[in-house]
Amino acid sequence: MKLTNFNCEIDADGIALLSWDMPERSMNVIDAATIEDLETVVAALKDDEALKGAVITSAKEAFSGGADLTMLERMLGDFGDEIGRDPQGAIAHFFEQSRRFSLVLRALETCGKPVAAALNGTALGGAFELALACHARFAADDGKIRLGLPEVKIGLFPGAGGTQRVPRMIPAADALQLMLKGQQLPVARAKAMKLIDDVVPAQGLVAAAKKWILDGGGGKQPWDRDGFKIPGGPVFSKGGMMTFPAANAIYRRETYDNYPGARAILQCVYDGLQVPMDVGLRIESRYFAHVLRSSEARHMIRSLFISMQELGKLARRPAGVPPSTIRKIGVLGAGFMGAGIAQVSAAAGIEVVLIDRDLEAARRGRDGIEKALAKNVSRGRLAEDRKNETLGRIAPSADYGDLAGCDLVIEAVFEDRAIKQAAIEKAEGVIGKTCVFGSNTSTLPISSLAESSARPENFIGVHFFSPVDKMLLVEIIMGRKTGEEALARALDFCRAIRKTPIVVNDSRGFYTSRVVGTYIREGHLMLCEGVPPAMIENVARMAGMPVGPLSLNDEVALDLGWKILLATKKELGPKAVDPRQEKLLEEMVVKRQRLGRKNGKGFYDYPEKGNKRLWPELGQLAGALLDPEAIDIGELKHRLLAMQALETVRCLEEKVLTDVREADVGSILGFGFAPFSGGTLSYIDGMGAPAFLALCKSLEKKHGPRFKAGKLLRDMARNNETFYGRFAPRAGAQAA
Repeated sequence: MKLTNFNCEIDADGIALLSWDMPERSMNVIDAATIEDLETVVAALKDDEALKGAVITSAKEAFSGGADLTMLERMLGDFGDEIGRDPQGAIAHFFEQSRRFSLVLRALETCGKPVAAALNGTALGGAFELALACHARFAADDGKIRLGLPEVKIGLFPGAGGTQRVPRMIPAADALQLMLKGQQLPVARAKAMKLIDDVVPAQGLVAAAKKWILDGGGGKQPWDRDGFKIPGGPVFSKGGMMTFPAANAIYRRETYDNYPGARAILQCVYDGLQVPMDVGLRIESRYFAHVLRSSEARHMIRSLFISMQELGKLARRPAGVPPSTIRKIGVLGAGFMGAGIAQVSAAAGIEVVLIDRDLEAARRGRDGIEKALAKNVSRGRLAEDRKNETLGRIAPSADYGDLAGCDLVIEAVFEDRAIKQAAIEKAEGVIGKTCVFGSNTSTLPISSLAESSARPENFIGVHFFSPVDKMLLVEIIMGRKTGEEALARALDFCRAIRKTPIVVNDSRGFYTSRVVGTYIREGHLMLCEGVPPAMIENVARMAGMPVGPLSLNDEVALDLGWKILLATKKELGPKAVDPRQEKLLEEMVVKRQRLGRKNGKGFYDYPEKGNKRLWPELGQLAGALLDPEAIDIGELKHRLLAMQALETVRCLEEKVLTDVREADVGSILGFGFAPFSGGTLSYIDGMGAPAFLALCKSLEKKHGPRFKAGKLLRDMARNNETFYGRFAPRAGAQAA
């Protein structure tokens, strides 16, 4: 067999060992050439009587991460070019293209010869669907391996047979949970769920798969045999009636029907289990072609896969600066944020000096890290030896002299200019000339903090998000004098700790804090207008936000918002703040001492036992509440999302943002902006600049000048431009 991406060895027993090894790639992906190879394999298995079966494994560390989504993006581009010339032909061609992989997997499982998957590493998405199409699945006994179908997280769903095979292998309720959550399973869990047949030592993996074939492994799937019964019972059975109505209700509650890919999973499983396998696969393919063409899928693929990959590979790193290895860092402040930064750094193999005002405080920070790691061990997410290795790299200290030899120092002390300035001066008294100093401030301008530094060219903002170990984003802020070497070092650090960085220019609140502040403010103003608090929170989630603005404000602390408002008013004048918001925060913080979650009372009450609940007296602060039936829910949604998108445009116009990818990725990873939209700028592109401008004008007329569009948006609306058209990044290259 002549193959491009697989090495083929046929042993004396007639078993073909297919080792997936894509040239010039660190990980195997499913692309057109891979599909062609599999078609060749299927033809050989069918036609060559000397072949008794096949084992598919990988020559790389991972089995495969799934489909090359740039292939799907090109497919969509070709469809867009063809649809105007021949609509019917374009649709038919797109459908056949989009189900090509599904067809080859079906041909593989019906070729008549036994095929086993030997999963030596992680197999996700289409790669796991390939394994499911094999007649047996063996996995190496390795705690790092993950198996699953995470397509829903990028707006798609398992469209190569996943929605049909999984619910024919395990009960529909478990299958739906696996796919709707995009779960990635360790091999032991996958075996317990009967998604793989056995877990064996890595060195005996291929031998176990071959033995299964030699011992009479069958070349027919259970669902292709007479008498097959669906696990958990058919759709119209007691089990089915307990599964599908509940699953639909949970889907609606969690997504508010904003995700076509998730909806398609439910529909494909429900419809597919009522028909033969081939009909079910065709149903799945039709839904897949439909979802793939949706704006939600296009934008999520672009932002959450392609752009994230490009930024993760440091698309914004200065080309002329040699790569650096971060061996030792200092973290100033052992509180919640500082400890989180220390934890992720030590877990990445970096030595950490964790400094606080005294040794006891620094040790408390390390103890908190130990508790967090121990919890991960108890949940099976971390090995005991890895926990000990991580803790062994963290040295608590109160002596700034211990920072000597650090490649990078990050201050995460209290958000107070004087305290930060003192920490900067102490650290710079001992660190080397080439050490980069990063501030984790979320609001204070980096350029002004850098005035306390003797080396402002080595001073940069490194803004983490809470909780640090879970949040994927780091916002890198360039001060007026920050140099390229400092930027390169900060980005190298982000890569070392496996975070996605965005690079922005200095501004009050930078990008993420500035935009999320407008979201919180809009919630405050709705409350002042008499919109019922529960409606504000629920409509925010309906619009696609992970939490409502009042809940979010409680998390970041109301007194912090009050301090920021006062500082803004002092530096920019009274017109820079909304008097209604000022009055509300003064009432909550100063008069009522309701500071948020941190003191157990904010917009919500936080009882010692039980769930948080909205403060019963909250609605009274606005006076009379509006009649919920008379409130336009659509307008509330638009206010919450459009305000954030409009502020993003202002950041782009002011050159705080210089890359549209960073705007979208930062908005989703940083503050959870409606992921189905693809991010703040994709939200506008999806609507169209003229329509978005019209929306802003209507909101400005009713709610005031905060919705007034700037020149950039007006120009784009006049020319019917998109942000990804006007500011198109060079994929795979460094952005300007």
